Amino acid sequence: MLSISWEFFVELPRPVGEKGGGISNAIVGSLLLVIIAGLPSIPLGIAAGIYLSENKKSRITYWSGLAVDVLQGTPSIVIGIIAYLWVVVPMGGFSAFAGGIALGIMMLPMIVKATEETLSLIPGSLKEASLALGVPYYRTILRVILPAGVSGIMTGVLISTARVAGETAPLLFTAFGNAFMNWNLTNPVHSLPLLIYNYATSPYPEWHRVAWGASCVLVVFVLTLNLVMRTVIRRWKVQF
Repeated sequence: MLSISWEFFVELPRPVGEKGGGISNAIVGSLLLVIIAGLPSIPLGIAAGIYLSENKKSRITYWSGLAVDVLQGTPSIVIGIIAYLWVVVPMGGFSAFAGGIALGIMMLPMIVKATEETLSLIPGSLKEASLALGVPYYRTILRVILPAGVSGIMTGVLISTARVAGETAPLLFTAFGNAFMNWNLTNPVHSLPLLIYNYATSPYPEWHRVAWGASCVLVVFVLTLNLVMRTVIRRWKVQF
């Protein structure tokens, strides 16, 4: 059923009726989408999580936390429609950029919650001791609080990355898919979940085999991220 080889990773898909072919365009597309999603969402999510954990009694914190909870519970297909209206329509077409924005919207609340909950577990005495020594507030956050919570924050980043790497629904409305290799962020791009969906629902046995192979690649990718996450937790965890 599976025929995974080196060519499977480096070749482009072949037309119906031709044996062989690969998923290189989907692998490259998935990497592009994850990078586009992570570039804005990771720093914004960490910054928002720091703000929420340091200003718990603020009304802005209350409403921001509520918005994060609502966004985290929003179905992925709804986020895809929102990205379609806000990005695809103004740009005049599907693109890797639109797909990355949709996935970034999904990543953001997960990173915010992971950062906020991790920093909330750090004893207040740690920050108070730093401030008592005359260390400025911003340096206390950067040099004391963040290093103490780095394992939890990195866990949130890796979990959110693994989550969006397997999403299909938002990409149907944004990235759309592309049978060719594409490095242009303003053009449609393929991804592993999209390829699996398109090939698995097709009537062609050869495409079904490609879908199974792509599924194994995606599972291995997610498994690798989880193993990295466990290693990060074990090595970087700070005991209080």
